[in-house]
Amino acid sequence: MAEHDLTKTIIPYLDRHLAFPLLAHLVETQLFPVEQVQAAQYELAKGTNMVDYAVSLFKQLYPDQEIPEEFSRKRERAVSTNERLQQEAQAVLDVIENPDVAQALRQDKNQNLTFLRDNYNVTLEQINALYNFGQFQYTYGNYSGAADYLYHFRVLSTDNELNTSAHWGKLASDILTGKWDTALEELNTLRDVVDSRSPSSLLTTPTEPAALAQLHSRTWLVHWSLFVYFNHPQGRTLLLETFLSPTYLNTIQTSCPWILRYLTAAAILSRKSAAGGSNASSRVRYSIREIVKVIQMEEYQYQDPVTSFLKELYVEFDFEAAQRQLTLAERVVTDDFFLGEFREDFLDNARYLISEAYCRIHQRIDIGDLSERLNLSRDEGEKWIVNLIRETRMGAEAKIDLEKNVIEIHRTALPVYQTVIEKTRGLAFRTQAIGAGMLHSQQAVQSQSQPSVVDGAR
Repeated sequence: MAEHDLTKTIIPYLDRHLAFPLLAHLVETQLFPVEQVQAAQYELAKGTNMVDYAVSLFKQLYPDQEIPEEFSRKRERAVSTNERLQQEAQAVLDVIENPDVAQALRQDKNQNLTFLRDNYNVTLEQINALYNFGQFQYTYGNYSGAADYLYHFRVLSTDNELNTSAHWGKLASDILTGKWDTALEELNTLRDVVDSRSPSSLLTTPTEPAALAQLHSRTWLVHWSLFVYFNHPQGRTLLLETFLSPTYLNTIQTSCPWILRYLTAAAILSRKSAAGGSNASSRVRYSIREIVKVIQMEEYQYQDPVTSFLKELYVEFDFEAAQRQLTLAERVVTDDFFLGEFREDFLDNARYLISEAYCRIHQRIDIGDLSERLNLSRDEGEKWIVNLIRETRMGAEAKIDLEKNVIEIHRTALPVYQTVIEKTRGLAFRTQAIGAGMLHSQQAVQSQSQPSVVDGAR
């Protein structure tokens, strides 16, 4: 379903190297003409130092044409530049790979710089050469090497602006090499850096206000984090924890409402485990309730079959419409780069939501009717419902009468005090979050109104 594909929407918020996997996925799904996708890949590849990859794309696009000479010249320049930068960085690499030096380094970077300068004649320019070499390795397609060099640079450098740039490069390298545990650590560190709101930590221009620059940085971070959250084993739960926090939910609503697809999908994927286990946080357990409210508010900006499924189910209570939207959502999820491998889990959890909602408002349910609403045959539906009742807490309330082919629901009324607890759950947390946000805003205003010691010295 090309009309619901988000690739063209997401790519502007990615580094060009992170865009290559999305375009390769489009070639596989064939949502768009292959020639158009290959042309986009070629245009991106020309801006990198991956000359051989660009040449292979050129041959696919123009099989009858000779390879331009510019590729040969670019390859020669890339090789010579790589050799030069490696020589410049080698002096620092030789020092920091020495076991004695590694043991002597401390947390204080200034102390480390003094130690390296006095004992090994290492200068700031040589340390910056690590950054330049790591950055070039990234453009060269050597993501593993880039991650190592940028990491070593960050350990030694006191340049906040270059350190932030190295953070982004290290995160992209970890994503492209599939090191998801390391990428998650890097993502959390970078999120702390961006949330600190220091000017050197933001993707900003000299004329851009700090608050707007922080919004832009968070928007980029939200898009990059999709790679991590949909590949790490605990990623869906972590996505809900992050994206439903007031700061990032506001970012999504303001700058990138299409991320609601992934927020909704993560909530659906986590629903069954959250309902059946006690380890999930309250935010995860009640995520669908919050997301449905956001979907209603942002419907004027963005909607697709995935978000519409929840709306029809929990706002309109239209089970037939929810069934139609689930059929469309299945195709959307299958074609989506981030969600494709979760298709079966998505359908299973979506059917659980339909069953849960349907059983909540009925006491006597025909199995054939419920199977139809789940897009399953009668036999498949019966097996699925039996497994659902066996595996979830519905087993305490639901009984199956196979002779009449119905499910009978017997609910015990909640005590009044329990009802009050359910209604007020989360109120204290939200009050605390609002208070913390007001305090943070007040401190930010005060810090901006008072010149820092460094500014005064200048």
